[in-house]
Amino acid sequence: MAPSLQIENKNNSRQNYTFALSILTSLFFMWGLITCLNDILVPHFKAVFDLNYTRVMLIQFSFFTAYAVISIPAGIMVEKIGYKLGIVIGLVIGGIGCLLFYPAAAFQSYIMFLIALFVLASGITLLQVAANPYVAILGKPETASSRLNLTQAVNSLGHTIAPYFGSLIILSLAVKTAEDFKTMNLSEINAYKLAEANAVQFPYLGLAAALFIIAAIFAIIKLPKIEASEISASGDGLNNYHDYHNSAWGYKHLVLGAVGIFLYVGAEVSIGSFLVNYFGQSFIGGLKESDAGKFVSFYWGGAMIGRFLGSAVTRKIKPAKVLVFNAFIAASLVIVSMLTFGQVAMWSILAVGLFNSIMFPTIFTLAIDGLGKHTGQASGILCTAIVGGAILPVIQGYFADNIGIHFAFFVPVIGYLYVAYYGIKGHKLSYLTIK
Repeated sequence: MAPSLQIENKNNSRQNYTFALSILTSLFFMWGLITCLNDILVPHFKAVFDLNYTRVMLIQFSFFTAYAVISIPAGIMVEKIGYKLGIVIGLVIGGIGCLLFYPAAAFQSYIMFLIALFVLASGITLLQVAANPYVAILGKPETASSRLNLTQAVNSLGHTIAPYFGSLIILSLAVKTAEDFKTMNLSEINAYKLAEANAVQFPYLGLAAALFIIAAIFAIIKLPKIEASEISASGDGLNNYHDYHNSAWGYKHLVLGAVGIFLYVGAEVSIGSFLVNYFGQSFIGGLKESDAGKFVSFYWGGAMIGRFLGSAVTRKIKPAKVLVFNAFIAASLVIVSMLTFGQVAMWSILAVGLFNSIMFPTIFTLAIDGLGKHTGQASGILCTAIVGGAILPVIQGYFADNIGIHFAFFVPVIGYLYVAYYGIKGHKLSYLTIK
């Protein structure tokens, strides 16, 4: 069931909504590209800083922790300053985070990289809080899930390009070991370190420039102005209950949806983070990092294709039913990869991306259904739950260090099974308390 939102803004035409949705797609592409580059930073920094799986997953921890810290304040901010200004500020903060990669690389400091990732993710978080509900609101309520699937498909295009782009630029430099440095003179060592720094400096400088340019464009263009007070809930089982709640926390289907976002994002990020190292195992693919990184594009490319398909399918079939089907298939594919080797294990884990496709936008739209004036706060809560991308990869990293990378994939299986439960029962509109 799509979000029950109605727009009471007679000054904006359908053509304005079409333009707004078109320009918003650039945001989804950019944060998809930036987020997925973390999957390339993981094997790069693991080798450069000689880290184990648990410590290298601090990359994802630093990035996705920003969602826990920033999302709820961002939701409050967006309700006060509006969606458009929230988007502009988010782009500027993200650009500053990208700029911080330059000194981090120059000093070869892992801690500075983690700080830069947190700042970058803070900007992306504000973008998510503002853009996701904006897309859901711009148009007919019954097609909100379809619109989010379509924009998330463009997000997945960024995810698809990022691994290939990152592999060519960041992973193309062969990592030197301590033994290698013993055979090199000082000038060779300095040249190598400079090349290693440039491998991450210049891509992120380019991303910073792109974010600042997009921020300038958003600052000057006109977009439909829709405030939280203009959003009302229709009568889908919770008629006007939002009038009696002081907070979005009173809605059970929102709280359960936040858990679903936490586990889904954690599962998706955990899988993507380990793919390069997983494919490098002799019993899986035995691939070099630069080659393995390119295969990660198939994982995110599957999500892109699935979202384009999902945009059409969820117009014909109830989104909750599609969610249940995809979650069970995704869990099954991960289990197959854990129990097999070689090409079967490799392609079954890559195929999970196709079934990840509709999960985030579908959970999101089901969770904000019927929240009316609390939609902005609900978006902040749901975006906070994206912190699952910080927690689950570290947990999987711990198990990879202790039981091996192959069987550590049981962690995302748990997440997918919960998502299936949410599609079966948890999404049904209900409330915890009436105040």
